[in-house]
Amino acid sequence: MSSEDSKKVFEADRKYVFHSWSAQGQITPLPVASSSGSYFWDHDGNKYLDFSGQLVFTNIGHQHPKVIEAIKKQADVLATIAPQHANNARNEAAQRIVELAGGDFAKVFFTNAGADGIENAIRLSRLHTGKHKILSTYRSYHGNTGAAINATGDPRRLPNEFSHGHVHFWGPYLYRTSFWANNEAEECARALEHLEQTIIFEGPKTIAAILIESIPGTAGVLVPPKGYLEGIRALCDKYEILWIADEVMAGFGRAGKWFAFQHTNAKPDLIVFAKGVTSGYVPLGGVVISKQIAETFNDRVFPGGLTYSGHPLACATAVATIDVMKEEGMIENAAKIGAEVIGPGLAELAKKHQVIGDIRGMGVFWGIDMVVDRATREPLAAYGGSSPKMNEIVASCRKNGLMPFNNFNRIHLNPPCNVTVEEAKLGLELFSKSLTDVGL
Repeated sequence: MSSEDSKKVFEADRKYVFHSWSAQGQITPLPVASSSGSYFWDHDGNKYLDFSGQLVFTNIGHQHPKVIEAIKKQADVLATIAPQHANNARNEAAQRIVELAGGDFAKVFFTNAGADGIENAIRLSRLHTGKHKILSTYRSYHGNTGAAINATGDPRRLPNEFSHGHVHFWGPYLYRTSFWANNEAEECARALEHLEQTIIFEGPKTIAAILIESIPGTAGVLVPPKGYLEGIRALCDKYEILWIADEVMAGFGRAGKWFAFQHTNAKPDLIVFAKGVTSGYVPLGGVVISKQIAETFNDRVFPGGLTYSGHPLACATAVATIDVMKEEGMIENAAKIGAEVIGPGLAELAKKHQVIGDIRGMGVFWGIDMVVDRATREPLAAYGGSSPKMNEIVASCRKNGLMPFNNFNRIHLNPPCNVTVEEAKLGLELFSKSLTDVGL
């Protein structure tokens, strides 16, 4: 590794690569040389503690040797095959995922990522119900394909509104309540009342599904109040609407359970997954389908498919990822780290740094509202934008060897599920130092 290598990688990137969500002339991507466990390195040898999870997907950390070996082993046997053929890697991955979902789930439709998982969950819902509308929250992100981006509730939706039948509603977010609530119980009750009124005025007979992230991730790790998901289930049952749980970011251990909805007693009709199912080592997504919905297509053609659906390399990676998470107790570790280290640690940092306005999360999935003033709760960056001070915070974190995930006025801390206690504490120390270094 050398500065010359870094320069070559950067220059080639800027010459040939078109980046997502970016003005191409205004970005300076960090050239990364290698990674291992909870860390990655640039070409100059600088070491970064990865609390971003990249895009919140490295749930087992970087370069886990057992998963890397499984990828190599599968490549030696069956590197690829068209999806109309059966293959053992896909069978094993589907079986494991169905078993983890529990309940009445029966089958898995594999996709390449979360966005096309959302697309196909929406398609399944519309065909199964014969209805067309999809309800989703304003504070959400569901992907960048046609229906997925229209279901999204953040500003990235606005230049991409080309598909039809999408209606947005307000989800619960007590810190910035839309319902004038004073506590979680009020926020939950009023959010559900608002949703029911939306259903009534849109017309229940036009609504195929309610699509929600079990824990909205990019929008701020908005852990729903107790009873909210059960309320979603009750409304769906009352009005004959399907519930699609978007578990792309919150699933596979991120929230301290295999799926975040499993923190409740409620069960969705469809589950969309991606990211952590392979820890991002090989791209994979999919939809877990209930028995009732799957049976709709026993004698009716499902009009959807992908060239790489159930790709054997990806499915073998999923099998290995799930197995090592079980063998090494990563789900339990994530829950413990959140409850005993990150949660209490952030509460202590809030006493020191007045810029920390609100803290939310569980497992290894945390969001921090950064504010100008705690009394007014004025965000440190405007909704849909950034600010010089937020840019300073992120730059300070990187300088100190910490890589967080940031969005608008929020800092998200998302270490891997197998992060150690020492690494989790170090991440909090580096975050605190970074705030201090910029005078906050």
